Amino acid sequence: MDLFEYAYKNQKKEESINPNIEKPLWKNSQYDFVSTLEELKQIALECRKCKLCLTRKNVVFGEGNPNADLMFIGEGPGKTEDETGRPFVGLAGQLLTRIIENGLKISRENVYIANVVKCRPTVEMKGEKDRPPDEEEVNACSPYLIRQIELIKPKIIITLGNPSTRFLLNTKLGITKLRGNVYYYKDIAVVPTYHPSFVLRNGGENSPLKKDVWEDMKIVLKLMQDLRIKSYKINDK
Repeated sequence: MDLFEYAYKNQKKEESINPNIEKPLWKNSQYDFVSTLEELKQIALECRKCKLCLTRKNVVFGEGNPNADLMFIGEGPGKTEDETGRPFVGLAGQLLTRIIENGLKISRENVYIANVVKCRPTVEMKGEKDRPPDEEEVNACSPYLIRQIELIKPKIIITLGNPSTRFLLNTKLGITKLRGNVYYYKDIAVVPTYHPSFVLRNGGENSPLKKDVWEDMKIVLKLMQDLRIKSYKINDK
């Protein structure tokens, strides 16, 4: 019996002993009753919908401007994010910050950054090597992301890598075929690009993929102009 089966059976045992036990808020399939990001975060912090809860150190909910015009969505937390509870703070996060601040001329604090799943997925649940979230994990965690988008109401979403792009666009196509274009999630413009960690794994600062990412950011800049989104430079207060 693996850890997930053990936790699940113990949860069922608890419910059978007390059938009137109150249903935890995290067990809801959607969160339209939640009116603020902070309320949603408190629910997510207790979540045990999938096996990732068994190995996480911290739930990485997301951070940034709750009224952001731009929202960045990755796949899931890595080691540093799991340890700190903050999204994109490792090497990939440092690259993302440079993309936001040097490329788009916006302070990181003026965008919102999140992931499809809020707990760190690792190979064989060993907490050593990161991996993309599987379908079960995405299905369990995505209602949090959907409600985040509904509450933030961004004008542009930049998806980073395959999992977030495929989820929002409901496609099985890969990021290489999808990047370079504008799509829509409901009425929100979606611009897919490579995940910063993928860029780092394929040449780092000298990666030819950086040129592709910059071309995608030029699409974002054009959308910002069309939608009259102000660039909040680092020294703008």
